[in-house]
Amino acid sequence: MFTQRITQVGVCLFALFALGTHRADAQEFVDGSPGGLRALLERFDADRGNVKRFYNIPLSAGDQRRRAAFYQGWLATLAKLDFDRLSRPGQVDYVLFRNEIVRTQKKIEREWARDADILPLVPFKDPIVELLEARRRLEPVEGKTFAVRLEKIEKQIDTARQRLEGAIDEANNRWDQDASRHAARRVRDLRGQVAGWFRFYNGYDPVFTWWVKKPVAEVEKALDEYAGVITEKMVKRKKVEKPKDRDRLVGHPIGAKALSRELAREMIPYAPDKLVKIAEHEFAWCDREMLKASRELGFEDDWRKAQNHVKTKHVEPGAQPKVIKELALEAERFLEQRKLITVPPLCKETWRIGMMSAGRQRVNPYFTGGEVISVSFPTDEMTHRDKLMSMRGNNLHFARATVHHELIPGHHLQDFMMARYRPYRRRFRTPFWKEGWAVYWEMHLWDLGFAKSPEDRIGMLFWRKHRCARIIFSLGYHLNTMTADEAVDFLVKRVGHERRNATAEVRRSIQGGYPPLYQCAYMLGALQFRAMHRNLVGGGKMTERQFHDTVLRQNSMPIEMVRAALDKDVKLTRDYVARWKFAKEGASR
Repeated sequence: MFTQRITQVGVCLFALFALGTHRADAQEFVDGSPGGLRALLERFDADRGNVKRFYNIPLSAGDQRRRAAFYQGWLATLAKLDFDRLSRPGQVDYVLFRNEIVRTQKKIEREWARDADILPLVPFKDPIVELLEARRRLEPVEGKTFAVRLEKIEKQIDTARQRLEGAIDEANNRWDQDASRHAARRVRDLRGQVAGWFRFYNGYDPVFTWWVKKPVAEVEKALDEYAGVITEKMVKRKKVEKPKDRDRLVGHPIGAKALSRELAREMIPYAPDKLVKIAEHEFAWCDREMLKASRELGFEDDWRKAQNHVKTKHVEPGAQPKVIKELALEAERFLEQRKLITVPPLCKETWRIGMMSAGRQRVNPYFTGGEVISVSFPTDEMTHRDKLMSMRGNNLHFARATVHHELIPGHHLQDFMMARYRPYRRRFRTPFWKEGWAVYWEMHLWDLGFAKSPEDRIGMLFWRKHRCARIIFSLGYHLNTMTADEAVDFLVKRVGHERRNATAEVRRSIQGGYPPLYQCAYMLGALQFRAMHRNLVGGGKMTERQFHDTVLRQNSMPIEMVRAALDKDVKLTRDYVARWKFAKEGASR
């Protein structure tokens, strides 16, 4: 009811603004212009920036209504466009734009619902909000009057603190730790705003400062103490010992409901359990190919021995940059000789190498890339055991399967093209496009015979198995069906990771600042690109080079919309919903 009422009132407040300000402007974008809706998106960004900067008072119902009205007004603006008259790029932009607004609305509603839930924990918020709103309206102030108001606010906060301390067990039964943490955050937000309110007048009005300086300090102190009570007696009510082992894996599973929201955002029409089955299907293909390579090397069906043999083929410390350069140039020649993709000369000219620190390798045990490929290899700060595992995990054949992932045709080429083609679409960026493209090339190069030897194939299969495993363990972790330690064991036993590297991979997944579906995006995004390639290139609609060049010129967005941009047989509507089942039996060729 809380969020519904805000939205309803907001729509009324915004009606004149939406229809009056944007109605004429929207007509500029119904002429089928190949530029899509770029200008409209840029105007939206500018407007949203003004609204977010101005209506930023925490727990202000008025600000909440205004923000709701802003997004509803933009939905009304989009609804007035003649979708059928838009160019294909314009229709793609329309669907992306509308989806972003709807997702933002739902996110804001969830945040407001959280605010509504904890309002009883902040019974003193109204007079503070009124104070802040009056300052924003630039109403005249009188120091003596405001000193009295602040004194009353301080007493309200103090009374609320005493009541909370006297009924802490009841409060803990009503609010869980997440809600308590949110309440403490909101109290601190109010404290910061009160401090900013005083700074606005302080010094410019000496009489105001004389009256208000002490009372406002008491209010700030009372808010700090109140937030401290919530934190110490509600958020931290369950004593959690700090891990003595700095390598202990600690994360926050998000649960099935949040995973479903993330999948909807990425336009992935599969449930998590189905995605696990897709990964297991791909894994089985990798297992069969790994046994073939193992037998060629004379290790029969003991693929672990074959993989350990490959891991010994690493360079000595200090030699890794030279190897990276050679592998990068080899991949570029392979692409150009087969006319697979257009690589601008400046792109080839300007990539660089950096060496990854020992600290960063605790989270990224392998390469990362872009314009700078950051290389994981032992440093003198590591223990002897960690040095050996790093060299084994970054051996020649594993590296040969990843350098092109990080540079060309992978992330460096992607970043280069994103800066030059439809850069406004980077707002829709997704790891399914970014990482999926790079893994697609790992798979496509396999199909084209890039692997020269059984050792090369084992190197490529290690990473392919790893992409499958990432889907299984990351979804399992967030669904609470697999612990972090079990995920490490899974990577060691099922993929063949060194334990140090497996631990770093799991740490990266659960506490490295990555979104929850990031690890799934590698393989699932690749399967989406492969499905498009089968249809468009395999179906004779595009050449290899046309397909790859056109994909990069679309910029980053959910791959479902890349498909819609490339394949005119996809019927787009203004309320388009993803239904593309891209993973089919026999997908790995």
